[in-house]
Amino acid sequence: LSTDTDVSLSSCPFVPIGMAGFAAIVAYGLHTLKSRGNTKMSLHLIHMHVAAQGCVVGAMTVVMGYSMYQEFWAKPKPLMKRYNKPTL
Repeated sequence: LSTDTDVSLSSCPFVPIGMAGFAAIVAYGLHTLKSRGNTKMSLHLIHMHVAAQGCVVGAMTVVMGYSMYQEFWAKPKPLMKRYNKPTL
């Protein structure tokens, strides 16, 4: 991996977590493909598609909430500077 990728992964570890969740759901869907019973193939694939998308969207939502927390609440508020106007 390049250094840019290393920096982005270390600053935001939720992206690889979302990708790993997506891969895990796809692997689970392929594993349960044999034992789906009377469920149609298309319905099984739709369920796996929705679950994988939900995992990625959930990870993105967590990232957005975390970045909003860091930006607005965790950062100390700067003090207001008073500008002294020179007297003429």
